[in-house]
Amino acid sequence: MLRQSMIDLFDLYFYEDCPYQDESAELLRLEGQGKMRIISRENGTCACAGELAEYYERKGLKTLNYLGDGETFKPGNAIFEAEGDLKLLFRLWRVSQTFLTITCAIATKTASMVSAGRKVNPDLIIATSRKTHPGFRIFEMKAVRAGGGDIHRNSLSDSIQFSQNHLGVVGELGKLRAVKKIEIEPRSREEAFKYAEMADIMLLDHLSPEELQELGPKLKKLNPKLELAVGGIEAKKIPEYAPFVDIIVISAPYYAKPLDFTTKINRI
Repeated sequence: MLRQSMIDLFDLYFYEDCPYQDESAELLRLEGQGKMRIISRENGTCACAGELAEYYERKGLKTLNYLGDGETFKPGNAIFEAEGDLKLLFRLWRVSQTFLTITCAIATKTASMVSAGRKVNPDLIIATSRKTHPGFRIFEMKAVRAGGGDIHRNSLSDSIQFSQNHLGVVGELGKLRAVKKIEIEPRSREEAFKYAEMADIMLLDHLSPEELQELGPKLKKLNPKLELAVGGIEAKKIPEYAPFVDIIVISAPYYAKPLDFTTKINRI
């Protein structure tokens, strides 16, 4: 089902760009076979080229080569190569290039953050939030994993998190049990201590490293299995927070600047 969802999304992306016909290709009466290469102009980490390759194959094109998730590349390296109907290649290339500049940028940004954090804390998890772009979540989250990161929450349906808004509405949580891990985002130090034994994960947003250094051990003394997470921090501050938490929740990879790629198409 997930694979079909990806195919459906690609259909939508390409339909947006060419709902009827490629007027330029039609006027030039393009015919025959061609080869397309998407090439990087900078260093990076690849993500989601395999999904694009599968789509190309379904459309009758032949994928010659593509980089796998997590593979790194340098300027001049080909990220994706395909051949087949020339007119179809011209129809697909722009969206394909844009797609890969975004997914590879997310993977590259994530890899950079993971590297920065694990230099300080080898066990640190960099996890991205649900703040994905509508219609692109499947690929954004896959790109995060390609960069060595993890996902904080895939959706509302696969995890439990009681946010400050939840606490503000219900007041007291009472005694709760669930198969899934329970994550709590306390509104105060008092709530952090109050719910430390109930929580599997405690999200401590907008605290300083010094506050976490002081508060964290006290909470873990109440619940040795408790995992501490922090959110609401800038990417550049990851090394400052890494020693004092198990998880850093961040959305920055989703907003990474697209990488600089170019595409070459030749007749064969």
